[in-house]
Amino acid sequence: MALNLAPIVRNNQRFFFSFSSKASNNSHLCFDLTKSLLPLPLPFSSSPSLSSPSHSHVTSVSIAPVEYAPPAPEFDFHREIARLKSLRSKLSDSTSLREKHAVVDRDARVKRFFDSIKKGGFSRVLLASLNLDSYELFLVKCLVAAGQEHVLGFGFEFEPLESELESARSSLKSTFYALVEMIEKLDVDGGGGNGNGRLGKKSGFGLEDEEIGEFKKLLKTLGEIEQFYNCIGGIIGYQIMVLELLARATRERQTTNWSNNLEIQVPSGLDLSQNTEYASQAAIWGIEGLSDLGEIYPLGGSADRLGLVDPDTGECLPAAMLPYCGRTLLEGLIRDLQAREFLHFKMYGKHCITPVAIMTSSAKNNHERITSLCERLGWFGRGQSSFQLFEQPLVPAVSAEDGQWVVAKPFTPVCKPGGHGVIWKLAYDKGIFKWFYDHGRKGATVRQVSNVVAATDLTLLALAGIGLHHGKKLGFASCERRVGATEGINVLIEKKNLDGSWAYGLSCIEYTEFDKYGITNGPLSPKSLQAKFPANTNILYVDLASAELVGSSKNENSLPGMVLNTKKPVVYVDDFGKRHSVPGGRLECTMQNIADNFFDTSSSRCSNRVEDKLDTFIVYNERRRVTSSAKRKRIHADKSLHQTPDGSLLDILRNAHDLLSDCDIKLPEIKGNDEYVDSGPPFLLLLHPALGPLWEVTRQKFHGGSISEGSELQIEVAEFLWRNVQLDGSLIIVAENVMGSMKFNENDEPILQYGKRCGRCKLQNVKVLNKGIDWNSGNNTYWKHDVQRFEAFKVILHGNAELEATDVILQGNHVYEVPNGYKLKITPGRSGLSVQLHPIEQKLMDSGSWYWNYKIKGVHIQLELVES
Repeated sequence: MALNLAPIVRNNQRFFFSFSSKASNNSHLCFDLTKSLLPLPLPFSSSPSLSSPSHSHVTSVSIAPVEYAPPAPEFDFHREIARLKSLRSKLSDSTSLREKHAVVDRDARVKRFFDSIKKGGFSRVLLASLNLDSYELFLVKCLVAAGQEHVLGFGFEFEPLESELESARSSLKSTFYALVEMIEKLDVDGGGGNGNGRLGKKSGFGLEDEEIGEFKKLLKTLGEIEQFYNCIGGIIGYQIMVLELLARATRERQTTNWSNNLEIQVPSGLDLSQNTEYASQAAIWGIEGLSDLGEIYPLGGSADRLGLVDPDTGECLPAAMLPYCGRTLLEGLIRDLQAREFLHFKMYGKHCITPVAIMTSSAKNNHERITSLCERLGWFGRGQSSFQLFEQPLVPAVSAEDGQWVVAKPFTPVCKPGGHGVIWKLAYDKGIFKWFYDHGRKGATVRQVSNVVAATDLTLLALAGIGLHHGKKLGFASCERRVGATEGINVLIEKKNLDGSWAYGLSCIEYTEFDKYGITNGPLSPKSLQAKFPANTNILYVDLASAELVGSSKNENSLPGMVLNTKKPVVYVDDFGKRHSVPGGRLECTMQNIADNFFDTSSSRCSNRVEDKLDTFIVYNERRRVTSSAKRKRIHADKSLHQTPDGSLLDILRNAHDLLSDCDIKLPEIKGNDEYVDSGPPFLLLLHPALGPLWEVTRQKFHGGSISEGSELQIEVAEFLWRNVQLDGSLIIVAENVMGSMKFNENDEPILQYGKRCGRCKLQNVKVLNKGIDWNSGNNTYWKHDVQRFEAFKVILHGNAELEATDVILQGNHVYEVPNGYKLKITPGRSGLSVQLHPIEQKLMDSGSWYWNYKIKGVHIQLELVES
């Protein structure tokens, strides 16, 4: 006889379990176990059918009346919090695992649970069949003590107090386990099993190998929660924080407590778009200090709103794998970083590889997929030692009603990443700070993978430059807030302390917390409070030593900005494939609220420009040069492109329009997003960031000409010259070696050598005419750069190959592949074009026949074209 512990139907009133005989595939016995169940004698009058191979009908037996269902008492948050805090305090005073066991065993909830199931042999299974060690058993006890025994798969709950309802449930457990023992005995005596009291491949108490595996996964999850959240009390502390946040949310909003002692103000800072001279100086500080900087990417989120799936397997994918503009989003981050390193090389002649720390998670196989991508791409020509991937733990989703963990099936709580704010403690726990120090780094820039414009022009470089030059602890890149955006705000906080001193600091308020501060999230008006505050973009500069102090603290400061967002439902699929959506959330931390640890104090109240004296700072730029995210999948019927890949592509094109318009190049106007919901963008213009990335560098490589509506320009070359080029159609120039060539290191890894054997292209007085993109094709996905073309002029430069086209009209469909070591020259001929392929001189193989020389003049970078 096999026992299936998974419920066939689960709702507020009934739990169903089925038992099937191993001797007959057609023999089943179904029980309806209701919450209001009272023990009655078991009406087994047809037991021979359980072992009879010829018996084929289904017998349904009800063993309790269903009329009585006492109402569930209202959950007492404060009483449960007090109980758990007392338990946490006693556990923290314990010095050994043995003492911790003794403490948790005395908890009334734990005692009742294990006493009530002892007759069913559960303790025997835990210690024998499941081979639990002492620590694993402690984790199970903590789970029960936290009020989450339903995770163990029985579908029952305990109330904190003895009651008639609990008595019924306790009796139900006894009945249930007696039933299990009876059926197991039937298998032994009746020959329905394998003759040794075990149920086929099942391990005692009816647990199959698969269920044993799920139980082991549960133990792993519990162990991670206990270890990572040790600063607040492990599993018990996690549940306390959940309940405190839920209790706070259920109370009526308070507006007086914080306003008497705390004031939020609009923060002031450097506007990069206005104070251009200082912005240029700050960017140069950032380029110069690149060898002191690391890069941090929080990539552990599940990105459910993107709805991204593997086209081959149908498996869900994390945001880092989104194919955007011809490459994954993660590749886009590294390419932006390498563009800054190439600029550093061109200015100072020094080769710099920035160490990159990536926080992953197990959600959607995030960690494995990102690792596999890095390996497949040869660690981007940077060497594996320049990367550190560290995996954040998953945390259980909870019900908004009472903090109960949401369960998809027995032993399987619904788990999600715990927010990017865990990054500081996790980085300390995993040795990431020490790893950065070993690479000689002092600070780091932080950006999220879904923001595709964060590295535009000088935003990141100026942010890091100011942080390094002035020894700041934390910096924010911010911009104007967009109407209805699901984003927080940056604020300046003024707080009067109990000792009479005043504290000041920059911080963030998440959009989920606006109600607490009396901020509405509706349409903006000139007088509305949130209209004045800038957007939090999660683009940060952080001083590593300061961040380590926070991450290493042994209290909740190491988990900044803890919130429980219950405004979005918890969506999951149970073990029967049924989709569920329940009100709830999960405990999340916000990485930007590390700023709350860096407040400065003053003996008296400060007046104007207090920001200049703070350890934290903020810089501003135009919104589309700071943030535009590919966060959610666009629904076809949805007319809004906000935070979609489609909308972010339009922002990239707007930036390109701004960039090239100042180069005396005529381009079509880009209108509002609504204009392109159905038609697509007015043109495609994709430029490799190593052409700059500073716009003042890029603008010296482009001058004159025009780009017609419906045209496509893709330039994947850093050493590039455009002079008076008129484009009407598709022009694609792709270099194999955009910024340099690969050289193998002592570990036989390919390492990118900046400036060595780059591809090069010069276009002077050139007109490109072809039919270009088929804009009417229904197969076009513009944000992927997956388009159908009628014609194109395309050149592929292998190795250090070069292209020069002068005074010509390039008409029609052409594809040229220029081999390594050669230059393709296209000039006017007697009857059309003269196309000649010349070998590059041996002495010019590394430097090329020409190159751009970068010089610093004051606070600006000036380029000089050098002919070899």
